[in-house]
Amino acid sequence: MTRIRPLVTISFLVLAYGLAWLVALPLWLGDGLAEPIAGVLLPVMMYAPAVAVVIVLLVLRPIPKGQRLRFLGIWPLRPAKRVVWMSVLGLFGPVVIIVLALLVAVGFGWLTADFVGLSGFQELLRAQTPDTSTPIPPVWLLAAAQLIAIPFAAATINAVAAFGEELGWRGFLVPALRRWGTWPALLISGALWGLWHTPVILLGYNFGRTDVFGVLLMTAGCIVWGVLLGWLRLRSASLWPAVFAHGAMNAAMGLPVIFIAAGTTFEPALASGLGASGWIAGTAVIGVLLLAGQFRRQPQLAAARPDRGRA
Repeated sequence: MTRIRPLVTISFLVLAYGLAWLVALPLWLGDGLAEPIAGVLLPVMMYAPAVAVVIVLLVLRPIPKGQRLRFLGIWPLRPAKRVVWMSVLGLFGPVVIIVLALLVAVGFGWLTADFVGLSGFQELLRAQTPDTSTPIPPVWLLAAAQLIAIPFAAATINAVAAFGEELGWRGFLVPALRRWGTWPALLISGALWGLWHTPVILLGYNFGRTDVFGVLLMTAGCIVWGVLLGWLRLRSASLWPAVFAHGAMNAAMGLPVIFIAAGTTFEPALASGLGASGWIAGTAVIGVLLLAGQFRRQPQLAAARPDRGRA
């Protein structure tokens, strides 16, 4: 296992955090998330960790040139069957967890749902249609289309955006921290991933809060999700399942909007995939993985090609 010097890890973090603040600076100097350019800067910010990795690899050269893709989990995809199945799990697993989080929120009274009439979703659609005479397609048809689109979005446009973050946090940082043990690597990388979002969280992103509590909420959520994404990374010895899972997670975060009852609201700090209900659902899944012994194995970053025809 390649050991990454602490100086290299610290350099990566300084660059990843610094670039994130640099990209978000126009939002801080302007109207925050209301800035028209916010829709462009947020995806660009997601590539700050990837840029940080590239700079560190080229300047500090902690990994030999021929081993970089293997270390980051980009290539080779071996064993292919494991990578494929873990990628499928990455596409659908986060959706299941967020559905569980939705049920937890309903159970605790944090969200009032309408699973039959989808009245809140229908109310939202009507509010977004200026001409009240314009007929709206059946709400269940639109909801089904939204649900069906989740894995497709996760595997395409969302995966492209998520790759920028995953290359840094799960591709580089998790393996870099593995020298200290699997759990320290997963928990520390998750916390650092959450804190990295500070430039936009303090502007109200995700939780609608502009204080330190919002940052703490995001950090807690990212620790839970970071363990799950990190498990995919280590269990598959590939970056791609984590990329697809991150894409699916982002695509499914809007599920409460589909199932909420009309005339009600919900607090994202409680009833969201990154809020308390998400922590409970995610921790439950982590517990199942623990009981199944899924965190005990320490696979290589990528399996070497087996020798054939040699003694």
